[in-house]
Amino acid sequence: MSDVRERIQWLRNEIRRHEYLYYVLAKPEISDFAFDQLMAELKALEAAHPELVTPDSPTQRVGGAVLDELPQVRHEIPMLSLDNSYNEGELEEWYGRVVRGLGRKPEALVAELKIDGVSLSLIYEGGVLMRAVTRGNGEVGEEVTPNAKTIPTIPLRLPADVALVEVRGEVYMPRPVFLELNRKRREEGEEPFANPRNATAGSIRLLDSRQCARRGLRFFAYQIARMPGKELRYHSQALELLAQWGFATNPGWRRCRDVSGVHEFVEEWGQKRKALAFDIDGVVVKVDSIAEQQALGATSKFPRWAVAYKYPPEGERTRVKNIVVQVGRTGTLTPVAELEPVRLAGTTVTRATLHNADEVARLDVRVGDTVWVEKGGDVIPKVVAVDISVRPAGAVPFSMPDRCPVCGTPVVREAGEVAIRCPNSSCPAVQKARLLHFCSRAGMDIQGLGEQRVEQLLQAGLLSDPASLWDLDWEKLAALPGWGEKSAQNLKKQLQDAKTRPLWRLLVALGIRHVGERAAKLLASRFGSLSALSQASQEELEAIEGIGPTIAQSVVGFFASRQGAELVRRLRARGVDPREIPEGPATPAPLAGLAFVITGTLSRPREQVAALLEAAGAHVSDSVSRKTSYLIVGENPGSKLAKAKNLGVPTLDEAGLQRLLSEKGVAW
Repeated sequence: MSDVRERIQWLRNEIRRHEYLYYVLAKPEISDFAFDQLMAELKALEAAHPELVTPDSPTQRVGGAVLDELPQVRHEIPMLSLDNSYNEGELEEWYGRVVRGLGRKPEALVAELKIDGVSLSLIYEGGVLMRAVTRGNGEVGEEVTPNAKTIPTIPLRLPADVALVEVRGEVYMPRPVFLELNRKRREEGEEPFANPRNATAGSIRLLDSRQCARRGLRFFAYQIARMPGKELRYHSQALELLAQWGFATNPGWRRCRDVSGVHEFVEEWGQKRKALAFDIDGVVVKVDSIAEQQALGATSKFPRWAVAYKYPPEGERTRVKNIVVQVGRTGTLTPVAELEPVRLAGTTVTRATLHNADEVARLDVRVGDTVWVEKGGDVIPKVVAVDISVRPAGAVPFSMPDRCPVCGTPVVREAGEVAIRCPNSSCPAVQKARLLHFCSRAGMDIQGLGEQRVEQLLQAGLLSDPASLWDLDWEKLAALPGWGEKSAQNLKKQLQDAKTRPLWRLLVALGIRHVGERAAKLLASRFGSLSALSQASQEELEAIEGIGPTIAQSVVGFFASRQGAELVRRLRARGVDPREIPEGPATPAPLAGLAFVITGTLSRPREQVAALLEAAGAHVSDSVSRKTSYLIVGENPGSKLAKAKNLGVPTLDEAGLQRLLSEKGVAW
């Protein structure tokens, strides 16, 4: 047993060392495959010896159980925000206040990049990460410890014997990770995140840490807030100590003799910031001496010993005339700023998206504000910053409505979602948006039906849903203003041609949540028709490579819903029923639909057995329930055996498991 314990400890130390080299220093010594081999061995040993698993093991980064809600935690020391400066003059004014407060110039200043992320407090006890809490309102935050453990640049154990230490820093999402995440969200029919900070805020607060682990978050440590029994003289000393402990610290931070050195730092990074792999929106300047920080103190909102210098936003300035709320095809409410016209990337812009309630709150944009607008990806105009210095008196904070602005239905916000939705599928705004999506180039590509014409036909009572397009009264249509016989006949031909569109286009046009072009093509090639797809089970859908549980559940839910089933029936009745020769059904996984739980010690590591079962299509869980197909029982089983007996769950010893696998054609 001592050999196993020593091997586990060696693996943990080696994995931690390679994580630091890869994620913090960006200087890996071994290949990804070699690293995966080390991790696989550690997982297997811990699976065989669960009593040796510790909270600080690298294997604990994968995420765990889903939480019902995030616990609220009060900060021992409030997490204050920073006062802002927007030009050299304001920075000089702050420095002047520091000098007056101390009665002399400070010993030195420290300049750090201001990462555009989410502040996080980490509590280590006995060197082990015990709690991670978001800033929240500064006094009370949300505990997100399981999510924080999935971030590879947060050490789970410190290499020092420290009884208690609180480390503060910034969680962020690297720009390439953000772009890939939004690409996948668009592909799955989901609203893209407004920016990396918005994505980070949503990710760190997810109730399922396994989902958070897939979001690619990173962490920069910027402060030791408290460390009882050990005193530090300088903030720069704390940054050096954090780096020694294995934290990623702010790149390029600099100790400056006075404010002139800070000006040089600000100018240098203002030119270099686009080359960074993450977003910054300025520079944080701090008095370096801890004693001087304590002497300066804080106001009720800001520490007097620190200030944020904000870089001017990119884009063009204009004024917000109004903020309206649009309702999309999935019922999502999107705030939109109506602007005084401004030229942007060669076009005149009068509207810009504010994305969602979280982004409006972050920007604190109000009617009458002067704002900076840019085009996201050179396509969609968006508000990126507000010039608060010229905010008109009496400007009122904007808040999202608690009822749909179109149909009056109370809105809902699902746990872990940033979107606020109207749940009424019959909402006129939802109907209009669904029709527009159905006819769009991404959908059935029916030309001649833009927003104004769709709204005209809805108001005239000629349209209700996509199937009603093939019920149009052509005489009434031709008589409408702006139409005429020729336009009506052109649309009639477009609709006739649309019947020959490939099946995947129709699946995209139906607006099934999470089903974008890629998923639609996979489903179309596998099932070949709406009829076959509508009868598919979630297990059959998940068996398709590239179709996960979220998409599968959404597809099954759509066809099972009254509205979805009725729309498909009506489309097929009108000849909108494209078919293609389906690929031969994938050979069903031999253990598909079976759920296993393992307890006790087997002849091989439990992790290897679980991997074998999952590769054959089974689902392996940690807990026994009525949905469990079999409990696999090894030597010295735990309490799971008693629970299985109480629930009537069948059990298999190792020989029984081998017989079952043999019957299913799975090699042991």
